[in-house]
Amino acid sequence: MAAERQGGGGGRGAGAEENKDHKDGKDNKENERPAGPQPGGLGDSLGLESILRSGGQGTWQARPLLQIVKESQQQHGLRHGDFQRYRGYCSRRLRRLRKTLNFKMGNRHKFTGKKVTEEILSDNRYLLLILMDAERAWSYAMQLKQEANTEPRKRFHLLSRLRKAVKHAEELERLCESNRVDAKTKLEAQAYMAYLTGMLRFEHQEWKAAMEAFNKCKTIYEKLANAFTEEQAVLYNQRVEEISPNIRYCAYNIGDQSAMNELMQMRLRSGGTEGLLAEKLEALITQTRAKQAATMSEVEWRGRTVPVKIDKVRIFLLGLADNEAAIAQAENEETKERLFESLLSECRDAIQAVREELKPDQKQREHSLENDSGKVSNIQYLHSYLTYIKLSTAIKRNESMAKSLQKALLQQQRSDEDGKRSPRPQDLIRLYDIILQNLVELTQLPGLEEDKNFQKEIGLKTLVYKAYRCFFIAQSYVLVKKWSEALVLYERVLKYAREVQSGAGAHRNSLKELPDVQDLITQVNAEKYSLQAAAILDANDPRETESPSQVKDGKPLSERFETFCLDPSLVSKQVSLVHFPPGFQPIPCKPLFFDLALNHVAFPPLEDKVEQKAKSGLTGYIKGIFGFKS
Repeated sequence: MAAERQGGGGGRGAGAEENKDHKDGKDNKENERPAGPQPGGLGDSLGLESILRSGGQGTWQARPLLQIVKESQQQHGLRHGDFQRYRGYCSRRLRRLRKTLNFKMGNRHKFTGKKVTEEILSDNRYLLLILMDAERAWSYAMQLKQEANTEPRKRFHLLSRLRKAVKHAEELERLCESNRVDAKTKLEAQAYMAYLTGMLRFEHQEWKAAMEAFNKCKTIYEKLANAFTEEQAVLYNQRVEEISPNIRYCAYNIGDQSAMNELMQMRLRSGGTEGLLAEKLEALITQTRAKQAATMSEVEWRGRTVPVKIDKVRIFLLGLADNEAAIAQAENEETKERLFESLLSECRDAIQAVREELKPDQKQREHSLENDSGKVSNIQYLHSYLTYIKLSTAIKRNESMAKSLQKALLQQQRSDEDGKRSPRPQDLIRLYDIILQNLVELTQLPGLEEDKNFQKEIGLKTLVYKAYRCFFIAQSYVLVKKWSEALVLYERVLKYAREVQSGAGAHRNSLKELPDVQDLITQVNAEKYSLQAAAILDANDPRETESPSQVKDGKPLSERFETFCLDPSLVSKQVSLVHFPPGFQPIPCKPLFFDLALNHVAFPPLEDKVEQKAKSGLTGYIKGIFGFKS
């Protein structure tokens, strides 16, 4: 209760955020009293859709209950999953509403509880007061759910807050049963109460009761979507899509086995479920695949059967077909990219599990070739198979990205709204470089060096991607008007394409998934004629003749002050003003002094001192001790 009373009593801890919210006129319109008669008087019907005024003239803006909730959530933290920030917003808004309605819960020294009854229901904002109470309790429950992953004891507090939210929702539904409330608000209050009830029963694992509550909520929102405008229908349909996985999950736990397949398809299409269901669904899918993996003992690839003993690898291989089917059915490029990344992540985990099995048996790794057949060991061959899946998936992902870039390159749509630059041929060149690198790695997989069909197949794929890479390199040369280089590269594209056509033969089935080289040949022939025409026009263009305004000798501005030249680079970020760093210049050296007089100096003789030193021996040493001088 102390956490729930935080916003009603004072809310001092969030004073800075409160001031920020007060500056936002949209959130504080409910604090202003209309100049004219208020809607929702004793003779009018009340509804949450008329909470906010659009101006100070007593006119009101229609907003459904679900829209109020969604907009508040998106604007105050839930866009980034920050439930604590949203709870603080609900507390501050409750405080403002109670102050405006003079519905305070005591003072700073004593708490006095009050309830909104039908007798005092003369203002629409009393309904909003209860709605914010429910939202605050719900957001606190979701915050505790995030923290319960590391602190399991917080789950008890989570359930308490959800029960509190349901209690407020029941109070809202009871007040909306009044004759003063319009029919639409009554239905929305019933749906909101059913939604929170379903979430509470879901956490208690009461699957049947949760399913009934979610179905009631879904039915109401579907009817509301059919009865009102398209803009409001989008909002209602989004809520229906949110609770559909929860319904299927409850159905599966009740005993409907077909619900599992639908749940997995929902998860794959959306790239991962969010919210209340995420962790439970992931655990359920892993558990189901683990049961299926118990019956999987081997896998066959390129004519060789390999036993699979690692559970993580079994689970990955069982889900591989579902993941590939979801990628093929993806509705847009963003979803497809997310599914590719998910599949590659699972594949890397499976490869890591195989590597850990390879480490203990070092001798088997060093002597992986069998003496009789020359084949690698089973575990090494399984590693090669998983690596093949990873590289093939990476190639498909890059090819998908290349196709989307090609479409954008042909359309040349410049996205000014997002601030994105238009695609260039260089972007495609980089993608094809990565694809060619992956193909080189495929030819080096252990156990496939002697597979001639595999090597031939990879060779043909390499020629196809080399042809496309050369084509886009030629396109980049065309943009800078290097006609001869582009023409040579176009000829190289035709050469690669003809080699693919002549060498395909029995490998046509494996080349079906690749881009069609015949279309590329047709496009290259058309580009060649276009290039030749552009080269002739460029050679005859008088504007291209050498003139002071177009000569580019590479000199910086500081060296051509006397020459007039229209240099567009002077207004760009790559302006050339001076040579930097500056070049070396010759300078006079510091003079060297040689002492020539030293060669002509006669030094005094030192023979007497040298002889005296030579005579000094033991006698001189003794004389030195006793102080005698020579």
